[in-house]
Amino acid sequence: MKISYKYLPPVLVITLSIFILSARSGSSENSKKVISSSVKDTEKATSIVIEHYSKNESKYVSLKLDSLLQRVHKRNDFHGSLLVAKNGKILYENQIGYANFNRKEPLNDGFTFQLASVSKQFTAAAIMLLYERNQVQLNDLVNNYFPNFPYENVTIKNLLNHTAGLPKYFWVTDNKWKQQKPPTNSEMMQLLDSVNVQRFFSPGQKFDYSNTGYFVLASIVEKVSGLSFGDFIKQNIFEPLQMKDSFVYSFEMDSVRTNQLDGYKLVKGWKHFRINKSLNDAIVGDKNVYSTCEDLLKWTLGLNNGLILSEESLNLMYSKGETINGRKIPYGFGFRIDERDEKAIYHHGNWNGFSTSLTRYPEEDLVIIILEHTSYKGLTALNNSIKKIVTKNFKA
Repeated sequence: MKISYKYLPPVLVITLSIFILSARSGSSENSKKVISSSVKDTEKATSIVIEHYSKNESKYVSLKLDSLLQRVHKRNDFHGSLLVAKNGKILYENQIGYANFNRKEPLNDGFTFQLASVSKQFTAAAIMLLYERNQVQLNDLVNNYFPNFPYENVTIKNLLNHTAGLPKYFWVTDNKWKQQKPPTNSEMMQLLDSVNVQRFFSPGQKFDYSNTGYFVLASIVEKVSGLSFGDFIKQNIFEPLQMKDSFVYSFEMDSVRTNQLDGYKLVKGWKHFRINKSLNDAIVGDKNVYSTCEDLLKWTLGLNNGLILSEESLNLMYSKGETINGRKIPYGFGFRIDERDEKAIYHHGNWNGFSTSLTRYPEEDLVIIILEHTSYKGLTALNNSIKKIVTKNFKA
């Protein structure tokens, strides 16, 4: 599956000097944001300019999307953020609802959302960075890095494709963890070593979506790099792409950041209750990246324009996996792959009240990012409605 580089904005500049320039003109109809940063382990500096369509260009589709967002907010208790980008430029960006219900504090673009399973693409990218540096191979066994890992013959590729057959670590925590504080990745790896929990199937037999596999991948990143998973992602992805509002958060291990949102649930149709953290909230790799819509657009553009990984690595990430019997599965490395009529590379996430979605339609050069924190259930329907509005009402 070939990767199209049509996402490359015409104003992308690659230069040997590092410079920082940022500008947004409130009076200009076509505002721009310039992101400048150095890319690790290369001699080049990169500068991405994220442009916004002018008010005149986006006026009609913005009215339609405003109306949709208002309806979803009122009918389905949507409190979140939405960004739509077309041809590498922001077509629509807005927030609606509350950040904090006790204070009636409205959301704005500065609040960070727990990405839930959308976090998995960062874990996969971290592994591919190590792969490009020849520090790991996709056919390496987990036992190469953790000799006491009790599930033999599991490869890194099995973990990436969800074909490892590992048990659910949520169940292991709830039933085998004896401490009050939540386990970290290293403690969970040790716990798996010490308890006798049966795997679901032998590696490669079939596809079974697994949070366990991605926490194990993050643990491999830590073991190989000598850094915490959060520091590795920060140094190799967030800082190079100037994703200044993004971070990895482990409950009770890291400090809560300013503007870091809590997840909520609606009770009895009118009262919002904050969802408390659980014993599974210190584990990272399968979840626990926090970000904003605009940072996720920086990530999407940077990743697909070759600023983080090579074309070879992207092709691997965006190719369907397969079982040992040759049956294709709808998952690459950290991304779901939909090759039906509306071809899409995407991921959804749901955790502790957060509902998240990042969808890219390569053939239409369209990106839709949805972040919500009150247990919203209609991500797929909302994404489809947004795409329909943009397709029907915007031509560029």
